[in-house]
Amino acid sequence: MALELNRLYPSDPEVLYHTGQIFGNFAFLTMQKLAQVAPASIWRHQAEAEAYESQGSNDAAISEYRQVLSVDPRRPGIHYRLGRTLLARSRQSNTPDDVAAASREFEQELQLEPGNANASYELGEIHRNAGESDEARKFFEQALKYYPDFAEAHLGLAAVLMLLQKPDLALPHLQKAVTLNPGNEVAWYRLSQVHGMLGYDGEQKKAFAEFQHRRTQKSSWQEAAKQIFSPEEVTRQQLDPNAPQ
Repeated sequence: MALELNRLYPSDPEVLYHTGQIFGNFAFLTMQKLAQVAPASIWRHQAEAEAYESQGSNDAAISEYRQVLSVDPRRPGIHYRLGRTLLARSRQSNTPDDVAAASREFEQELQLEPGNANASYELGEIHRNAGESDEARKFFEQALKYYPDFAEAHLGLAAVLMLLQKPDLALPHLQKAVTLNPGNEVAWYRLSQVHGMLGYDGEQKKAFAEFQHRRTQKSSWQEAAKQIFSPEEVTRQQLDPNAPQ
């Protein structure tokens, strides 16, 4: 009935609210049954890991992901998820060891699945933050090879090219990024920077005005809702520290 209501009234907020409640309860009951019928299964450990990760309980999530890998070291996606959780823990405790461990997990994921653009992107971002531009460029380009519409990878690659004083090469990546995600303030800010580096004063002013507009338009409620209902799958590009507040 909930599926049929969604089909008949796809934009009705009351229908969306109630069907969301039903789907959420159904998911909870399904996971509860999994715990009852197969408490030691690899599926139970994976479900627990994902639940802990979504709650920010990183130590518990890391332990559960490692349980999964102890049973099946080649299980697709798990090295990536473990790497993401290690990165999250590194941001909480500022531990370089977790960043290095995350890098190893992303590399192992790429050994199993070379086309995992998310893993390539995360390695690119780690190298970019470490000032290793050549390695960062390689991994961002690898991510885009398999996923050409990866907006965050376009932004990351553009940042590296800007650092390498190649604004002409960065420009098409930023233009693609704002096409893919017009609401991304980071994309507009970097686009304004590149236009400035190229001497395109008029285009720089337009892009900067759009950046300011997006900053004003940004809703804290929308950002909070995005975190609750759509967990980030990759590390998002951030504004440069010297960007206007």
